Amino acid sequence: MINEKKDYCIIAITKHGVQLARDLHEKWPEANLFYMSKFEQGDEKERSIGMFSGSVRLQLPTLFESYKGLVLIVSLGAVVRMIAPLLKDKKTDPAIVVIDDKGENVISVLSGHLGGANQLTEKIAKMIHARPIITTASDVGQTIAVDIFGREFGWQYESDEKLTPVSAAVVNEEKVAVVQESGELNWWKYSKPLPSNIKVYDSIKLAKRDNPNAALVITHRLLTDEEKDILDNGILYRPKVIVLGMGCNRGTSADEIDGVIHETLAELQFSLKSVKAICTIDLKKDEQGFLDIINKYGWDFITYTPEELNQVAISDPSDTVYKYTGAYGVSEPAALLYSKTKKLELVKKKSGNVTISVGILANEKGRG
Repeated sequence: MINEKKDYCIIAITKHGVQLARDLHEKWPEANLFYMSKFEQGDEKERSIGMFSGSVRLQLPTLFESYKGLVLIVSLGAVVRMIAPLLKDKKTDPAIVVIDDKGENVISVLSGHLGGANQLTEKIAKMIHARPIITTASDVGQTIAVDIFGREFGWQYESDEKLTPVSAAVVNEEKVAVVQESGELNWWKYSKPLPSNIKVYDSIKLAKRDNPNAALVITHRLLTDEEKDILDNGILYRPKVIVLGMGCNRGTSADEIDGVIHETLAELQFSLKSVKAICTIDLKKDEQGFLDIINKYGWDFITYTPEELNQVAISDPSDTVYKYTGAYGVSEPAALLYSKTKKLELVKKKSGNVTISVGILANEKGRG
């Protein structure tokens, strides 16, 4: 009986495989464990281990749908045959990792990048002192994995239409431009230098002069018509760098707040997908309109005390705002505090019941 369903599941069907699975489960309690009931050892209930009878093939469709990743101590050929009818899409299929019966090899089988099977393979191999086997070209060649580029920072790509040809350009060592206008700089994860076929640029204009075969563009900006052709064989990534400092009258609706955000970002030609946080005064920590927006988009919600806000030099301190809040400003100092930038993209705009300021996180490319 499994008391708590977790993200990952270990499955074993042989005597040696069960012992290996039990040992792995002790080191990796974040996973559930299932094995055949004929190998019951008496402590399964105590350790929350699930058991099944009959063929594992009958269990696999449910497990495939229920878990983020499956670790099977089953022969590779058998696993391939069993999962073949279950495959749907690499964006939704779970990670599948296979371990041989002796625990000598850990093999990434399915959803290596998007599903995290490659990373899971490395993790498990270290736990059981086995050999990780990964065949994904970008990992083997130690180059950029286009489909998960910047994922650890929360970057999102606008479209997956060009993932395959751009990935091919990267691994085939064609000329690839990385255009970075904002976002985290430490995306290169290997100790060796960037491959010679990949060059980093500060702007799309500079990259286009070199006529790259493919491009990875990292920016919070909406591209101009003159820039969009770089995406003919390119991927556009949205880093989480936009900070919205905001204030509002009590009871302002989420619809009005949302409208001001969209209008302001359109004026600045910034992408909504690059918003990281709304920042405000702590008096607004329970403002329903803000809470509804945060829940809608999954952004961070940061609040500051009046004392913290008053430590920031702002362009237009307001005695009226101070009278009601204890702070001489809300949106502008909140955006400056969180972004840690010296200059905001929008100092302050009043629109109906809402005040908004916009900053880009400091210490990012070309900012601060």
